[in-house]
Amino acid sequence: MTNVRWGFIGAGAIAKSALAGAVHQAKNADLYAVASRDCARSAALQSTAIYDSYEDLLKDPLVDSVYISLANHQHYEWVIRSLEAGKHVLCEKPLGLNPHEVAMMMAKAREAQLLLVEAAWTRWHPRFQRIVDVVNSGSLGDLEKITSSFTFEGNIDGNYRADPLMGGGALLDVGVYEIHSWVALVGRKQEFEVIDIERVLGDTGIDLTTGVRGRFSQGSAIDSLSSFIQPERQKLELLGNHGHASMQGNEAFTSWKSESSLSLNGRDEVFASVDAYQLMVEHVSAAIRKEEAWVVPIEDSLRVSQLIEQITQS
Repeated sequence: MTNVRWGFIGAGAIAKSALAGAVHQAKNADLYAVASRDCARSAALQSTAIYDSYEDLLKDPLVDSVYISLANHQHYEWVIRSLEAGKHVLCEKPLGLNPHEVAMMMAKAREAQLLLVEAAWTRWHPRFQRIVDVVNSGSLGDLEKITSSFTFEGNIDGNYRADPLMGGGALLDVGVYEIHSWVALVGRKQEFEVIDIERVLGDTGIDLTTGVRGRFSQGSAIDSLSSFIQPERQKLELLGNHGHASMQGNEAFTSWKSESSLSLNGRDEVFASVDAYQLMVEHVSAAIRKEEAWVVPIEDSLRVSQLIEQITQS
């Protein structure tokens, strides 16, 4: 079967640094076309075709699937338009700005019988999948607490992350990684209670920091921190009534092309260097080709969006 021909809508930093290379290296995918506001930036991704407009890329019948890496507030429009054009879609996180947008995208994908996947690339990493398997196997017993953090000190002035109308804020940026981990570990059917919220707001009204303490209905406590203004730290630690597990190092959510490790009841498990972006592209491409593959369930993306809205409104 021929490789999946990918079209990129957007050629920004993540497309340049990670996704273009992932598609080029993938065994079942080709980077066929790129459309962005900057033709030179598009050309740097080394695709077969370059388009001046997103619309022209979507009209190309040779494009099988679209990867969208626009600012957060543009995801909804271009996911819907891509699905209406008959293209499968891999869209950067967060998939939508709210649960309504995600639900509308889900409905459109199902109506068109096309694949829609949120690019929560960490979930394809072997270390992350191992920690999910450990929890599901019962090796830790009942999961009593999840402690997560994703913080860094960065200048976001002039960036979409600083604009509330463009989907800015720490929770919709780094917090998505954490909340995807909660859903992967506890499932998407449990109710969530927000116990305490700590926020630091910026001049534009976005959250520079959001700290959350809460509890899922089957007993798992949550203690999390997402921030643009605190020292760099990534943590994912789990406590069960029969054991504990934690991501080692400071790349709990962004381990990329480097060796990583997981501490399981005091014993370290080491994982070889891997490109989880490439794994994501290969699995999504395989799913498009109706082959055996795993992708982030779209229902998980909806649950993540619901939790973000609940936290935001608390």
